[in-house]
Order: sequence, then structure tokens, then C-alpha cells
Amino acid sequence: MNLHVPDLAPLPEPVRTTCPYCGVGCGVLARPDGAGGAGIEGDPEHPANFGRLCSKGSALGETLGLDDRVLHPTIAGARVTWDHALDTVAERFRRVAEAHGPDAVAFYLSGQLLTEDYYVANKLAKGFIGTPHVDTNSRLCMSSSVAAHRRAFGSDTVPGCYEDLDQADLVVLVGSNAAWCHPILFRRMLDARAKRGTRIVTIDPRRTQTGEEADLFLGLKPGTDAALFSGLLVHLAETGAVDERYVAAHTAGFEAALERARAIAPDSAATAALTGLAEADVRHFFELVRTTPRVVTAFSQGVNQSAQGTDKANAIINCHLATGRIGKPGMGPFSLTGQPNAMGGREVGGLANMLAAHMHFAPEEVDLVRRFWGAPRIITGEGLKAVSLFEAIERGRIKALWVMGTNPAVSMPRADRVRAAMRSLDTLVIAEAVATTDTVRVREDAIVLPALAWGEKDGTVTNSERRISRQRPFLKAPGEARADWWMLAQVGRRLGFAKEFAWPNAAAVFREHAALSGFENAGSRDFDLSGLADITDAAYAGQRPVQWPLPRRTRTSEARLFANGGFFTRDRRARFVAVQKPALADPTSAAFPFRLNTGRVRDHWHTLTRTGKSPRLSAHRAVPFVEVHPDDAARAGLREGDLARVRTPYGAAVLEVMVTPGVQPGVLFAPMHWSEATASAGRVGALAQGAVDPVSGQPELKATPAAIAPEPMRSRGFLITRTPAPAPEGWWWARAAIEGGSGLIVATNDGPAEAAALMRARFPGAAFSEYADPACGVYRAAAFAEGRLVGALALAPAAERPSFEAAKAFFRTQELLEPAARRALISGRAESGGSGPLVCACHTVGRDTIAGTIEAGAASVEAVGAACRAGTNCGSCIPEIRKLLAAALAPSPA
Repeated sequence: MNLHVPDLAPLPEPVRTTCPYCGVGCGVLARPDGAGGAGIEGDPEHPANFGRLCSKGSALGETLGLDDRVLHPTIAGARVTWDHALDTVAERFRRVAEAHGPDAVAFYLSGQLLTEDYYVANKLAKGFIGTPHVDTNSRLCMSSSVAAHRRAFGSDTVPGCYEDLDQADLVVLVGSNAAWCHPILFRRMLDARAKRGTRIVTIDPRRTQTGEEADLFLGLKPGTDAALFSGLLVHLAETGAVDERYVAAHTAGFEAALERARAIAPDSAATAALTGLAEADVRHFFELVRTTPRVVTAFSQGVNQSAQGTDKANAIINCHLATGRIGKPGMGPFSLTGQPNAMGGREVGGLANMLAAHMHFAPEEVDLVRRFWGAPRIITGEGLKAVSLFEAIERGRIKALWVMGTNPAVSMPRADRVRAAMRSLDTLVIAEAVATTDTVRVREDAIVLPALAWGEKDGTVTNSERRISRQRPFLKAPGEARADWWMLAQVGRRLGFAKEFAWPNAAAVFREHAALSGFENAGSRDFDLSGLADITDAAYAGQRPVQWPLPRRTRTSEARLFANGGFFTRDRRARFVAVQKPALADPTSAAFPFRLNTGRVRDHWHTLTRTGKSPRLSAHRAVPFVEVHPDDAARAGLREGDLARVRTPYGAAVLEVMVTPGVQPGVLFAPMHWSEATASAGRVGALAQGAVDPVSGQPELKATPAAIAPEPMRSRGFLITRTPAPAPEGWWWARAAIEGGSGLIVATNDGPAEAAALMRARFPGAAFSEYADPACGVYRAAAFAEGRLVGALALAPAAERPSFEAAKAFFRTQELLEPAARRALISGRAESGGSGPLVCACHTVGRDTIAGTIEAGAASVEAVGAACRAGTNCGSCIPEIRKLLAAALAPSPA
């Protein structure tokens, strides 16, 4: 018998690109599906991830829809041509500069931009408009690390590479929830522990998922990191662990730094008293560092987002300089960058205190950039940093602002004041891909320019280990969307600088950027990419990931720096820094007795404009929440799942309570992701104090005085619709993407009668299946159009919340629901066994499925993974799997 096997269409060749999320810079293989989407895999050849992707990266294919895109230029909401929009921007900026001076114009950029976009923005502003006021949301992310590098090394140089995490015998994570925020790097750390016994120490006021996995967890008091590392420096000095030869040959200022450290934390007992740690734990940590030669200290937002962030980073660097553990395999201080191109922005002067190519404002460097650019209005000093920039807008000093690729109406501290400030501008220009951001909606007369999004952009990004990778387009630009660098160049031409802004493509911008890095640079500056200054368009298109420095004279890159000195100070010596004694910027009080710490969650990114589109990413943490210690919850009358109002002197939010011993008594934690577009009262940025580090200008986002109290609601529940619908007026709500629809998790003081009226108003002409028990405060209804489910609403008393997880499963199909399914929906039960609340987003595995594998005999993380794949990709769910295992396998009480 002959069987005919149909020809299978070959898979399209993948496009090699780079993930748009954190600073790890993972390589991605994207295969367009021809319908506006793409299949996504990790790139096994990329040295940052070797094929692994975290939950967010794995779900990138779910975030490519055009439903909320900015597709055309608009002015005051009216569609205009590109020529009209760009003419208007140029004319208004010219008018403001003539009337008020060029420094009345400002730019606020983003670590989401590509390096080429950043370069053109800085050239236009700092060289040709003549304004120094160019800053970036990276100011909120890693500017304290930049300042610490510059103080210590004379340059913003990350001295190590990711291979050091593989080769270290001790990894110390400070203020870093790497398990959730840099999961691919954390997986490398866990692999090193499994292969070679690497030990992991986590230092954080909050016992995060990273702390759960650590060999030693140090839950220090908020803001006391510098005290701990001052005590460590003293211990290293007094136990003979200082590398005297390295210190003498390559550094300066050791004695002064040590004297200051002794004044802060003279011994382990004093260190323990300052940090709130047990003295035995402090001694254990000191001994681990002293006796382990290969130590990497990786630090992130918990260090940086502080009014003393620069000192914290320098206290860490001091210990590495003192022991000579820098620039060698498995050794060094390592700043883990938050955003995908925060490093690229630093390279081209994206921060207000920098010029391009890591140059600053020494007269000779200003002159060098002026000559290279042919810049008629080169700036000669620093501009305003993010917090000060928006304060200057508030005061009327800045009249025109161009915002690119960021959402300051949500993410800035004191975000309510930032919104009001932007409304006072003469001109607000917003280059944006997403039409529904709070910033786009902050004023009706804004000039909104349609920007390219990930998958459409063409350029480069630099990750945390100085590795430059390509972001390549694999989707057609939608509507009239254009590259950010192109918009800026067009405005530059309209301002009279046609020759200086005449690049034909992104490759030409990159060549100029690389050439500037090597211009009159005979090794005096760290950033040198001149080996790529002559790269052809074809070579740029195919460029593989490469680390800098990559100078023309050698055309080879360096993975590590400073093992043999060679710092970028005038005398080529590193500087020890005498740090200040820790002190929090804003004291607590009877009215605000708590400290509010803000941060990120595992499956979401920034203000949800991308991850909020993914059903599986929205499933893990579906609503804005606040973590509260059990003792504090009991005193405040709060239980798990309650709603609470969190207040600070700057704003308020209503958040769902998670009771956990992972936060310290007196400390609250709330994520910063939710916006006005995704929640009724979840904007945590509005609560943050914004006191800034005096060196870096980075705002304090980890320790704002706060209060918390119950926010009782009569009813809790959900409203699910096939297409996104407005939230009921006056209700508390959070929006979550689901398969086949859009979900609102809600709370209200309304009851069944009001809910029934709402359903009929929302779905006129629909057929309804309903259940109502007014006496018990219960209402459940489903709306059907031509027999197909189009909406569902359920309310119950707050203590008996209906199951959103069960209900959303019914929307996965567009088919008619069978009678049994209708009954299950209205009864509030799943039609059949579900997988429960999501634990593993990479493989969409729920808690019930994992519990079932444990019940069936899986007694380890590995066994659970073998049975259901949970925890086998990025590993960020492993701490939750361990907790489920511990609970299930714990011996029964006698």
C-alpha cells in the first residue's frame, strides 16, 4: 500500500535578535508566522543565555499584537502627516529656545531605546540645540553604580563578565532578587553551585525568592548595606586578607577609607548592631569572604535605588580593591543592570552628567566632542537629572519636553506631581509605541509620534557585561511607525543641520558612534569601539555579539579589566572611597510608621505595556499587591487577600494584601508595575519619596515612610469580557489578560441588584444565565450572544471571593458552551479539573498540577520537573516549587 505524505512547508529561517527586557541581554530566535506574530526561542549560540529564556522572554510571541499601538502622528488627538508633525516639533522647540534659552528644552529617554536612538538624541540636544537637559529612566535604575564606578575607576567600567558567575566559588548578591529579576544569570549561579560547589549569599532586607535559594541569607535593616561592607573592609584589614602589593601598585586612598570604615563599623559586634543582623551571621559572612579567593559581589536595585546608593556600591568596590579581587576569573564587583540598554545609553551620554563615548565635562573632552560633531552649541556642563528635571518643569524653567520610550507618569517617584508638571509644559512631545500609556493620556494636546516596537527595531543594545548585541527587525513596521533615531534626525535637519543628521540607516549611526569612541583615544578612555568604526552595512546586519573595549589598534575585545591596574584616572590608580555612615533620608513617624519598599515581580516588566498583553504572564500576579509581615498584619486587622490602603506623604494606593514573613516587621513591599490603564488604584510610583543620592541623583525607591490600613469592600469578584471593556465606575479593579478575553478582578460596595443592572447595561440584547442570592450577597451571571459566551460577572462577600481562575477557562474557546459547562460557570466551579493558580509561566504549569505530581511521588524539584516540566527552563519558579514540596512532604503533627 502506497501512502502519500504531504509536503511540509519548511520552517522560516529564524531572525537572531535580543530580548527587550532586563540587562542580561539574552539572544532570541524569532520566526515570523506571516500573520504579525512570531515563534520565539532562546538563541543557543548567544553567550549571555546559551538558549535559555526566562518566563517573560519565552512569552514574547504573545505580546506582538497591534490592538493598542500608536500608528500615526497626532497633534492634540488629530491625525497629521509626518511632515506636519516634525515641522511642528522643530518650530516649537526653536520658538522655546529663542524665547527662553535652549536649556528650556529637555529630553527624557529610556533604557528601552536602542543605542543608535540614544546617540542621535544626545547629539541633537547637547551639540545642536544646546540643552544639557537630557536624562533617562536609567537614572532610576543604575546611575548610582555609574557614579560609584567613576569614583573608583575613573570611568563607568564594569570590570567583569558573566563567565565570572560560572567560575566564582562565592557569589554575594546585594539588593538583588536575581531569581526573579535576572533569572537566566541566577540559573548560571545555581548551575555553578551544582557543578563546583559555589556558595550563594543573599543580602537584602526582604527574604525574596533569591534569599530562599541562598546558602546564607542576611536580612539586614533597610539602608545599612554600606555599614556591612565597611565592617567587612575592617575585618579584611585586621585579618591580613588585604592584597598589599595590589593596593600599593594600583590604588590610592586606602588608609582614609579604612579609617572611615573603622569609625562606622569597627568590629563584627558593631556591624551586627548597625545592620540588625545576628553577630554570628556577620562573622560567618566575613569569614566566607576572607577565605574564598574567587568572589563575585553582584548588586542591583536594592543598592542603587537609595539616597546613599553610590556609597553602598563604593563600599562593595572597596572590599574588592583591597583584596585585589577584580578583573580576574571568578572575581569582581558586578553591577546587574535593570534595563536592556541602560548600558548603551551610558555609552552615548544618555545621562545628564555625561557626554557621548563615556566622556564628561573636562574642557578637553568638551572640545573633542565639539570638533568631532562640528557642534555649534556644545554644552559645557551637566544638565538636570530626572527628579530635578521634572521639578524644573514644575517650576516653569523647562517649557518643552520630548519623552521617548518611557512612562514617567507611572514610574517616576511622586508621580502625581510629575503628571501635573507635564500638564504645565508649553510643548509635550511623546514618541511612543503604545497608545494607552498614562503618559500619552496625560494631556490632550500632546504631539504623539508613532515609534517602532521590539520586533520592528533595527540597532544595538549593550548588556550588563559590556556585550553589544543586535536587535533586528522580523516584523513589518505597522502604520506609519518609524525609528526614534529617524524622528530625531528629521528634526535636526529642520533646525538647519541637514549635513550633520544625514544618516541613511542605523548602521551609519552606529559607525559614527564607534568612530567617536576612538577619536583621539590612545587608551585614555575606557569606552573604545573604534574597531567597528568602518563596519559595512552588510557586516552590521550580520554582526555577532561582541564586548567592548574593541579598539582599532587590536580589533580584539577584553572580557575583564583591571586585574593589573590600568584604571582610567589621571594617575591610572583606582580610588578607595571613604563612605558616609548609613542614614535613611526620611524618618518614620506615628502617622507613617512603616517603610515602603518597591520593586518588580517575576513575570511583569515596567508598566505592563508589553507583559500585560500575555495571559500566562498576567496569571502569576494578577493584581497589585502589598506584602505585610504577619505581626503587622495582625495589628492592623489585615488578612491574606484583603484590600488595604497604603499611604505615604506623597500619594496612596489600594492593594491586595499578601501576608508573608519574607518582609521584616515595619516594612512593606509593593511592585511598581500597575498604572492607571491597568488598575484603579495601583500606581505605587506615586507613593515613593524621591529623595536623591547627592552624587548620582538616583532617587530613593526602597524606604519611603508609609501607613497601611484595611480598605473594606462589601463584594469581591470579577468581570470577564471578550474584548477589553471599561471598568465599572467607582469599583476597585485590576485588569488581567486572559486567553480569549479580558479580565477585571474587582471589588465594590455594590451588591447583587447593582451587579444585575450592570450586566444588562453592558450586554444589551444578550441572553443571560444568572444566579442571585441577595440575602447572602451573591450574584453570578453569564451573557451569551447567538449562543456564544461574551461576558461573565461574579460577586460574593469579600471573604468568599469567586474563583477567577475557574471562570477564565470558559473563555478559551469561541465555541458554544454545552449545558454542563454553562451550569459549571454559573455555579462558580470549573467544568473539569484545572491546573490551579500559575506557578511556572514558562511551561504554563499551575499549583494543582504540581501538587498532583508531588502526591504521585515526586519528592524533589527535579522529579517535579521530569513529571510536568515546571522549573526546567529559567528556574525562577523553583523557590515556589520547593515551598510546595516542603508543605506536602512535612511530617504530620503527632
